[in-house]
Amino acid sequence: MTAYIPYGTYWSTPFAKWQGSLANMNALPLAAEVGKRALAAREVELSHIDLSILGITNPQKGSFYGLPWVTGMLGIDRVAGPTVQQACATSVRALQMAAQEVACGTARCALLVMADRQSNGPVVYYPDSSGTGGYGVTEHWVPDNMGHDPYAGNPMIDTGENVARRYGISTAEQHELKLRRYQQYQEALADERAFQKRYMVDAPIFDSKFRKQGGVLGADEGIFPTTAEGLARLRPVKPGGTVTYGGQTHPADGNAGAVVTTREMAREMATDKAIEVEILGFGMARVEPGYMPMAPAPAAMKALANANLTISQVDAVKTHNPFAVNDIALARDTGFPWEKMNNYGSSIIWGHPQAPTGLRAVIELIEELALRGGGVGLFTGCAAGDSGYATVLRVTDARWTHQ
Repeated sequence: MTAYIPYGTYWSTPFAKWQGSLANMNALPLAAEVGKRALAAREVELSHIDLSILGITNPQKGSFYGLPWVTGMLGIDRVAGPTVQQACATSVRALQMAAQEVACGTARCALLVMADRQSNGPVVYYPDSSGTGGYGVTEHWVPDNMGHDPYAGNPMIDTGENVARRYGISTAEQHELKLRRYQQYQEALADERAFQKRYMVDAPIFDSKFRKQGGVLGADEGIFPTTAEGLARLRPVKPGGTVTYGGQTHPADGNAGAVVTTREMAREMATDKAIEVEILGFGMARVEPGYMPMAPAPAAMKALANANLTISQVDAVKTHNPFAVNDIALARDTGFPWEKMNNYGSSIIWGHPQAPTGLRAVIELIEELALRGGGVGLFTGCAAGDSGYATVLRVTDARWTHQ
């Protein structure tokens, strides 16, 4: 793999709670506005961009036009590219597509735009004149799909319970992990959010027609204060189960972006020329129906194998963990302690807008490695359909390398 992410040439908005500050704005114009401002602040020459990839899971008005609409709003209306929809794995899939284009020489500089809004999801009507009474089928996009996998035949929460049962994971252990993740997130808020300010940008708040800006969202919204005592009071969501509301993530809204390019252009575009971010490999896996939280481990091991590395060579791990059982199962299958994963937080704390979730985690992984002077990082997570996707990258800081 010969593709790089220019250090600092990426961003994520804060994530907003379900029906919160970003609920009434179309995710695509919002992501385009955020991206335009972020690219300008990082002094990225728009003329360098010759490919763009849009990631979106929940349809928005106008999203039929997808990527071409977004690049038009960004001011690069001669740049084309695909629109990717792979639920929680969208970011890593888009990252791999961009890396492959760069490695193959079919693009030199790719812009990733990951945008989603779980709030106010569409209600889709599928006409069917042969149906009962001639009526079609109505689907509430977000809750109906969270509540039923049409292939496995189960709601998402059942996948968490299935894995908890197979691995013997108790509610108490899930709560222990959740409390640790909340404490790690507090480290990202220390010194007036110094860690988050390394990459996070404000989300402008407009009216629904994007005519007038009425404010900004400058920090994550909807983070649940978490204590051991509070978690202990929670009961499992399903009778006889182990997963409580505290042991899982929450729906959110937000967007994120990044540039993927050649080594030469990455050195030119980086906000800190001494730091290099190299993409080393990817891995995908699918497990048996109804066991989604198990998928990150085989995906991670494939990504490491493709990068010619082992888990013992990994310095930092970030995950998309919609359930606490995700990280516990990953730790047992790989040997990497769950206590050491997800420094500075993860999606079980800051929520899950879908497409942007993985990219924000990858960005935080880069920044964590930069703070430690470099190293190898692994991101892995599960996705709808009992699948998992992972990527491995290396951060090198010339100032540390030469010491």
